[in-house]
Amino acid sequence: MEVGWPTRGGFLLCLAVSLLLQGRGDNFTINCSGFDQHGVDPAAFRPVFDRKAFRPVINYSTPTHVNISFTLSAILEVDVQLQLLTSFLWINLMWDNPFISWNHEECVGITEFTVSAENLWLPDIFIVEAMDVDRPPPGLSAYVSSEGRIRYDRPVRVASICNLDIFYFPFDQQNCTFTFTSFLYTVDSMLLGMDKEVWEITDTSRDVIQTQGEWEFLGINKAAQKLLVGSSIYDQITFYVAIRRRPRLYVINLLVPSSFLVAIDALSFYLPAESENRAPFKITLLLGYNVFLLMMNDLLPARGTPLISVYFALCLSLMVLSLLETIFITYLLHLATTQPPPMPRWLHSLLLHCTSPTKCCPTAPQKRNKNLGLTPAHPPGLKEPVEFVGKVLGPQEAELNRFPGSSRGQQEEKTQQQHLVSLWVQFSHMMDTLLFRLYLLFMATSIITVITLWNT
Repeated sequence: MEVGWPTRGGFLLCLAVSLLLQGRGDNFTINCSGFDQHGVDPAAFRPVFDRKAFRPVINYSTPTHVNISFTLSAILEVDVQLQLLTSFLWINLMWDNPFISWNHEECVGITEFTVSAENLWLPDIFIVEAMDVDRPPPGLSAYVSSEGRIRYDRPVRVASICNLDIFYFPFDQQNCTFTFTSFLYTVDSMLLGMDKEVWEITDTSRDVIQTQGEWEFLGINKAAQKLLVGSSIYDQITFYVAIRRRPRLYVINLLVPSSFLVAIDALSFYLPAESENRAPFKITLLLGYNVFLLMMNDLLPARGTPLISVYFALCLSLMVLSLLETIFITYLLHLATTQPPPMPRWLHSLLLHCTSPTKCCPTAPQKRNKNLGLTPAHPPGLKEPVEFVGKVLGPQEAELNRFPGSSRGQQEEKTQQQHLVSLWVQFSHMMDTLLFRLYLLFMATSIITVITLWNT
């Protein structure tokens, strides 16, 4: 040191330059006099510890190679509303310090020992997606080998951003990312690499993972890329962690009860249309399904519109359509038994064609009409029913039928009325069967579509 330096700042600058230039050309070799079978003398590493504020390179134009790997030991929480994945990681960093070197054969066979991490230079590696990272516990150590290789492991609890797609809930699979990079050193000063292969990281994580909750760990992939910020280029490595939700809880508590209620609603069509219990039964099912949705609402994601919500909406719509169909059939039966209007000829022809194409007058609905106290639709000796459909009595015939002695006219009018009631009742049953088949077709199509989307 020259005596002519006038200020204290010049002395500090000279000291820093001497530390940076020390050892240029050859590695700094540690004297084995500080090694014995009882341990290592800290004074032997004092020159190295004094350099911890500087990146350990002989030539500052040479970048430091840092190898990264991690072990996923727990999946603690997946917050769908906040789009956060909370996990527990063991991060492993490895790099070379050219100022650390000793001959292990001369140094009582010591090839590796631990040093407090506070005494070493540590790379500023962080996770880009991390929103909240627990500080590592104090007093961590790093492994130092005789070749100058340093291995630093630290456990962290990370709450990271994860773009969750809940459309396929509860059969969804998510891909969350962990991007490791430096916020200080560009590619001119630091390059990132892999200490292990991706399959090794995946196997190790699968073996040691202890807490998964409702999520199942699938695998890890990686991609190396560069990050351009202004004129600076940073090296980074992105790991893609694939996890899948365990759907058993939601299948048992959501899908199975909903399917049972819809199946019971479909079976309620087999209740007699003339029965007064069908409509109240369907109303009870509809109210019960609404109560079920309110109770199970906490199990559904609070953000977005998953496919299971569409499924529940379809089930609710099917129940409403079923109730509307029952109301319509009940109205037709009530109209048929009280004031049946004249049936149009085209409707009567269609009814004859649908029920019994080979006969003029169907006989199948006669059994159903017994419950209503109706006589057979076509007694012997009467004209064909087609002649009575839509027929309006003339003034003279109506006047004639008003006389007490006109028993034949009264009998024909009564027979026509009974036959018209029978036709409308038959038409109501036919519409009930047709709407039931359309209901089953719509229900099967909707359920198959939803299941197909879940499988994709």
